Amino acid sequence: MKDIKISKLLNQEKLRQEKCINLIASENTVSEDVLKALGSETTNKYAEGYPGARYYGGNEIIDEIELLAQERALLLFGLSEKKWGVNVQALSGSPANLAVFGALLPKGGKIMGMKLASGGHLTHGHPVSFSGMFWKQIPYEVDKKTEVLNYDDLLALAKKEKPDLIIAGYSAYPRKINFKKFREIADEVGALFMVDMAHIAGLVAAGEHPSPFKYADIVTTTTHKTLRGPRGGMIFARKDARSLFDKINKAIFPGMQGGPHMNQIAAVAVALKEASSSSFKKYIQGVIENSKVLSSELAAKGWRITSGGTDNHVFLVDVWKDGKGLSGKKASELLEKNGIIVNMNTIPFDTRSPFNPSGIRIGTAAVTTAGMNKKDMKELASTIDTILTSGISS
Repeated sequence: MKDIKISKLLNQEKLRQEKCINLIASENTVSEDVLKALGSETTNKYAEGYPGARYYGGNEIIDEIELLAQERALLLFGLSEKKWGVNVQALSGSPANLAVFGALLPKGGKIMGMKLASGGHLTHGHPVSFSGMFWKQIPYEVDKKTEVLNYDDLLALAKKEKPDLIIAGYSAYPRKINFKKFREIADEVGALFMVDMAHIAGLVAAGEHPSPFKYADIVTTTTHKTLRGPRGGMIFARKDARSLFDKINKAIFPGMQGGPHMNQIAAVAVALKEASSSSFKKYIQGVIENSKVLSSELAAKGWRITSGGTDNHVFLVDVWKDGKGLSGKKASELLEKNGIIVNMNTIPFDTRSPFNPSGIRIGTAAVTTAGMNKKDMKELASTIDTILTSGISS
């Protein structure tokens, strides 16, 4: 690379990633093939529109790439092309969610989504997000005692508020989701049911988490977390009399975006193929095993794990209560100084600020990609305990 400053910074970042232990739940490490596609000549092509209906010439090969990405996405999740459509042009998860809302909800319509502090996402109607500015959030929380979803409470809230859309799927929820219960609640109040499976997409693809597709009307996801692809987004929608898929396509283009990032779509196609392999299923099993071992080992050392454990790749550690007295910010800073990267995170019913919360979020997707196993998780738990304990008295 001729740009010496950028080349130096890129090399520094590469070295940082190689040296650190990455426990950020929303990050992973892509393959060389994904990187190659992401840096390919497809980045040169403007492809405004959809396959077979572009506004620029020279898109014959680009069309094939996008169609292949769509085909692989449907195949990976066992979906019929007659019943489901998939848009692979969404730039990431947040614009994917906003496109759904813009396509299907009336202005000021009600979105029933989990509170951020309970594990939800900003784009599920939080007031600081466009999703909360243009639509009204009907927030729900986990149960105060168990810190897991209470479906009876969800039904009662839905009956009271009559939301237009109900969202399941979260950023910091460590338990399996009962999509059937959500479908029943949505039907009870006449709401659309959307699943944001950004965090668990890889688990669903590998058959290690219940699939939402039997019950949901719309499913959105990122491609860069447990799915282990480039940063990107996908929207799946049913092809039925309501024209959900057609409306969402129009919301992406021309509604929100211009020309798609075809290098990103090519890299997504590569990742989808990788995720269909038997080795990927084994990888996801390792992710879950590592998460369970690491969380249980930390619990055994006296750290409170919210909801008492995890069923997936992510869990929350309460570093404030039970005499610990660490803020999530301080805990994350202490760990980073020692080469372990996590993110500070609110915990359910947190009394502290989101800018300095009571917890940290830990995920095991990236460290499993790096080859770490349950033996490593036991050693890692001891290291984390030592680092955090030293910070309590400092």
